Order: sequence, then structure tokens, then C-alpha cells
Amino acid sequence: MNLKRLKALAAIVAIFLLCMIPQSCSDDNENTARVQLKLVDAPGDYSEVNVEIIDIQYNTTDSEDGWVSFTPASGYPINVDLTELIAGNSLLLADQIIPSGMLKQIRLVLSDNNTLKIEGDDNLIHLDTPSALQSGLKLNLNEELEPGFTYTFILDWVVQESVVEAGTTGMYNLKPVIRVNAEVNSGSISGNVIETVEGVETAKQDVTIMVYTPDDILVTDSLTDENGNFLIQGLDAGSYKLKITQDGYQDYVSDDIVVTAGEVADAGTIELLPTP
Repeated sequence: MNLKRLKALAAIVAIFLLCMIPQSCSDDNENTARVQLKLVDAPGDYSEVNVEIIDIQYNTTDSEDGWVSFTPASGYPINVDLTELIAGNSLLLADQIIPSGMLKQIRLVLSDNNTLKIEGDDNLIHLDTPSALQSGLKLNLNEELEPGFTYTFILDWVVQESVVEAGTTGMYNLKPVIRVNAEVNSGSISGNVIETVEGVETAKQDVTIMVYTPDDILVTDSLTDENGNFLIQGLDAGSYKLKITQDGYQDYVSDDIVVTAGEVADAGTIELLPTP
């Protein structure tokens, strides 16, 4: 046997012996899981709602000392206009490998640099942000992360309930309402809204699509984009119906739409009919 072959054989034997030592050649997937946080918006009556996120943290313990920061690729702060997160547009807040096991909570830490614009008014209005939110808005997950798997959590920020006018002062307070659901445990509804004018189909933008349970309980809503498309994410599996109440058009109520976890239910094309 020549010297080169002897060296190659020795290297193979060394690697084999090293891997016989517990955990020395273990795959990282045995102890970690991938977590993605995706921000979407349930819209309100505002042309802009701008928020600044200065930290996103997770906690796998019951202790206040257990908070660990995510490290987004773009860094902090994260500035987002919530009104742009419609029709399938979303913002990936975090995409990170973390230890597997129980993921109990996440929290968003906001600055006080948050603003909004009222429809028809170009002036930016300061959103007063309570100091408690600057310490962190906690969201309960209590999700068991299996090693080697990817988990995507949908954060549905309900703007209409999150912006509160302070009496008649002209000031506004930010009190975030965020619904959280794991993508694997939730489904979506998509569709398109049009009107027909003189035989020509036209996409309808900024139409509010309201999602109700069969018992007429409002779950969430969203807007159509410039192409009339909408995508409503983070819905628990079950039956829903869509409602549209648009000035100048007849009210629309869909048949029951069945949402299955991990799938997108197609509501098809919805044609708005002018009020007689």
C-alpha cells in the first residue's frame, strides 16, 4: 500500500472514531428548530399607520430573565406601514434557528416614533405609545417546537382596534391588538373583486372584505389591492362567510367557505353589483 492510500485510510478511520463519541457529529437539527414571524394587517380607516419595532424577543421559560432577541437580517429598527400589508403582502420580521422545545412567548418592543395619516389628510399625526409597549408587547404562543422543523407564525395586527382617538383632542393612542396563529394550524382565503361597467370587467381596489363565522361573529377583515385581489391569512380551520358592504353597491354575502389548515381556500371572483 502506498503512502497516499495509507494517509487516506487513516483519515477515514479517524473521522469514524470521532463520530463514535456522543454528540460530536450530531446534526444541529436534533436540538433546534426554525422560527419565522410574518406580520400581516387587518386594515383600518387610515391611509398610513407607521410603527417602529426596535426589538423582537422570544422566551422558552417562565422567567423574565429568559428573553432572547431575534436578530433580523436587516437589523433594527424595523419600520413598517401596516396599511401596505394586504392582499398577500406581508413582512418577515424574523427567520431564525432557535433551540427546540416549548416556545412560550414572543414580544415586540416599540419605540415612540409611531405615526398615522387620516384618509384625505397628508399630515402625519403622532401616535402616543404607552411606556409599557416600549418595554414590550407580549404575545402568547405556547407552541412545542419539534427539532428540525420550520414554524411560521402569522401576526395579524388589527389596525382598527389598535388606534384609539383620545376624545376630541385630535390626538391618537397606539394600543396594539395582534392575533397570533401558527401557519401550520391555520389556513387562508383568497379571491378577487370586480365590477362590470358597459361589459368591461374592472378590478375594485380598497374594498373591505369582512370574514364572519357562520354565527355572524366578525373574525377579521382585509382590503383588496390595485388588482382587486385579497388574501386573508391566519384563520383557524372551519367554516366562514365573506361580507362586503360598499357604498354604491349591493351588499354581498358569500356561501360558507371551508378553511383547512395549511391550505388556501379560493373564494373565486366576486362581482359587485351597483345599487338599483
